[in-house]
Amino acid sequence: MNVLFLLIVSVLVLIAFLIVLPPLWRKHPVAEADQDQRNIAIARQRLAELKEQLQAGALTQALYDEQLVELEQALSDDLDIDSHVNEAPSQGRWIALVLVLAIPFVAGSLYWTLGNYQSLTQENQTAAANQAVPELEKMKSMVAGLAERLKEQPDDAMGWTMLGRSYKYLQQYPQAVDAFEHAYKLIGEQPEIMLLYADALAFSNNEQLAGKPSELVFKALAMEPNNVTGLWLGGMAKAQAGDFAAAMDLWTKLEAQLPQGSEAQREIQVLLAKLATQMPEGAIQAEAKPVQPVATLPPSSAVASIDVQVSLAPELQKSANPGDTVFIYAQALSGPKMPLAIVRKQVSELPLTVNLTDAMAMMPTMKLSNFEQVKLLARISKSGDAMQQPGDLIGIIEQVVLTDKSLKKIVINSSIK
Repeated sequence: MNVLFLLIVSVLVLIAFLIVLPPLWRKHPVAEADQDQRNIAIARQRLAELKEQLQAGALTQALYDEQLVELEQALSDDLDIDSHVNEAPSQGRWIALVLVLAIPFVAGSLYWTLGNYQSLTQENQTAAANQAVPELEKMKSMVAGLAERLKEQPDDAMGWTMLGRSYKYLQQYPQAVDAFEHAYKLIGEQPEIMLLYADALAFSNNEQLAGKPSELVFKALAMEPNNVTGLWLGGMAKAQAGDFAAAMDLWTKLEAQLPQGSEAQREIQVLLAKLATQMPEGAIQAEAKPVQPVATLPPSSAVASIDVQVSLAPELQKSANPGDTVFIYAQALSGPKMPLAIVRKQVSELPLTVNLTDAMAMMPTMKLSNFEQVKLLARISKSGDAMQQPGDLIGIIEQVVLTDKSLKKIVINSSIK
C-alpha cells in the first residue's frame, strides 16, 4: 500500500478526532425545539398567504393588520418560551473513547473490503441523496405535529383554523373540512371561519358549492355584505346554480372593491364577460338599474351609442357554420378589456346592423359614455366562449370616436392564430 497514502489517511483521521471528540467530551445543552419549529413554519406559511391576499386585493390593509396581530399572538402562545434545556449526559465521553478505537478499525476494514476510497465516496454521495427530505414532506411532518397537539388541546380554535389552512395548502381537502368544522364549532357564526369552511367543503366536492357551502357563504354575506371572499364564493354559487344575473350582481360588487388595474380585478372582469355570453339575449338590459330619461342625462351620455354593420368576408364563408356565435362589442383603447357594450348573434344572421348602447354595458363603471374613443370588434366563436381562442374569426376597427355618428362597418376577415 502506498506509504504516502497511509500518511495522508493518518493525518486526516487525527484531524477528524480533533473536530469530533471535544464536543463529545464536554457537556452541552440540548434544546427540545421540534414543536416550536413546527409552529414557526406553519406561521410563516400563513403569513405568506396573508401577504398574497393583500397584494391580490382580497384583504384590506386593516383586515390584514388585524389578522397579522392574531397570528403573532397565536405563535407567541404556541411557542414554549421556557423550553427545557438539559445537559447532555456524561455517556458522551464513553462514546468518544469508543470512536477512538472504532474509527481506524472500521475505516481500514471498509477500505480493504471495497477496494478503494472512490467507492467510499460514491456510497456516501448516494446515502446523502437518499437522506434529503423534500420541503413538502417537512411541511407534512409539521402539520402532523400540529394535528397531534390539537388532540391534546381540542379547544384551540386558532390552532384548528391554522391546521385547516395548512391542509388546504397541501390539497388534503377532507382533512381541511374536518379542521375547519372544529374551528367553526368553537368560534361560531363568524364570517371568516364560515367562508373558510365553505371553501374547503366545495373543494372536497369537486368545487361544487350547492348545499351547506352555499348556506354558509350567504350567512357570511348577510353579516358582511362587502366581504370579498364572500362575494367571490357567492357569485360562484349562483353561477353554478344557473342564476347568472345574481352571479353578475355579486361579482360586479366584488370588481368595484378590488384595486384598480390589479390582476384580481382583471380576472373578475374576464369572468363577467364570459358570464354575459351565457345569459339570454336582453337579460343584461333587463337586470340593469333604471336609466334616467335621455333629456336629463349629461350630453356625453345622451350620444353614447354606435351603429355597427357586420359582415363576413367571402373567403371565410366556408370557415364558419350558421350556428356559430357572433360577438359584436366595444372595448376601451387601453386598460381592462371588458366589453363596454356587447351583443350576441349568430352567423346565420350576417350581414346585420346593430346599435351598441350604454344599456348593453356589463358594469355601470364600464360603459360607452365613459369614453371618448373605443375599439370595435366582431368575432365568430365556434365554442360560444366569450374568451377568444385560436381558430376564431375576427374583424376590428381600431379606433372610433363616439361623437362620430356615421355607420361603422366591420368585415370579419381574419383568423386568430
